[in-house]
Amino acid sequence: MIHLQSLIEAFRGQPVAVWGDLILDEYLFGTTRRVSREAPVLILRYAGSEFTLGGAGNALLNLKALGAVPRPVAVIGEDEAGRTILSILKQHGLSLQGIQVRKGYQTPVKTRILAGEENTRKQQILRIDRESRVPETEAVRAAMVRELGLAARRCRALLISDYDYFTVQKKVFRSILPLFKKAGLPVTLDSRFRLLGFPGVTAATPNEPEASDAAKAEIGDDVRRLKEAGRALLSGLGARALLITRGSRGMALFEKNQPPRLLPVHGTTHIVDVTGAGDAVISVFTLSLACGASFHEAAVLANVAGGLAVMKKGTAAVSRDELKQAVSAES
Repeated sequence: MIHLQSLIEAFRGQPVAVWGDLILDEYLFGTTRRVSREAPVLILRYAGSEFTLGGAGNALLNLKALGAVPRPVAVIGEDEAGRTILSILKQHGLSLQGIQVRKGYQTPVKTRILAGEENTRKQQILRIDRESRVPETEAVRAAMVRELGLAARRCRALLISDYDYFTVQKKVFRSILPLFKKAGLPVTLDSRFRLLGFPGVTAATPNEPEASDAAKAEIGDDVRRLKEAGRALLSGLGARALLITRGSRGMALFEKNQPPRLLPVHGTTHIVDVTGAGDAVISVFTLSLACGASFHEAAVLANVAGGLAVMKKGTAAVSRDELKQAVSAES
């Protein structure tokens, strides 16, 4: 545990590039009044709203909270949501250099409506997604290749956060991957729907449903199927490691030429909110690798971070101090 504490201390000041889809998370809060006479729906009295970063933005906030210096490479639209994202990034002291602002692209917004009686915890009753895809033009690609090329020289790792809005484009990936490999830097992947689309990454951190979809196999609580799927995905990706997050069942780590390791869930199995937990996991996992951790050490710390993240409401980040305290409590 002393070595893990030293790793966490080493997080401070580490530059990490984050390439992925920036999403604006909007929370609308309402107080329940009555059922409408127009339709069988609740009438809510508006009680306020909040904005935070989702998608790759949550990975940025997690890295910042862990003491790292995240460098975003992303695209936003020339719209109100995009301007709100820039404002939040500035508030957190994050670099805007690698962010492209593009006309015609609608910044993704996920609006969650939460309702409840006055002075009670609000519950999510509806989510509305406003979406579009990043244009796959030469201008967009060239700007990303330029920024990622700079990152390969200035950063200690690359974290890819792909929510299928096509900030992460395969042509760009094929151009920049050799730069990070030549520099000996870890490249990690969290991809919602295209897990096998980026072969050659150092490691990936899918959740169990994503792993099931990619492996075309129902895993469930069958450990044998889990191990078969993990080995198949590790081979298909050509990666050195694969960390599958399994919710209340913990995690499974697969390494090249090593037997699989099953990590029990950290903390309670009573989950408050899984929103953003995957971002906390890959942030700690990537940062640990950037600091020289083994895949197993990185997985142990990521498992602790995941356990902390699911106990928070919404897309909350896990801080370096929280991680240190949780690791100390287990020693």
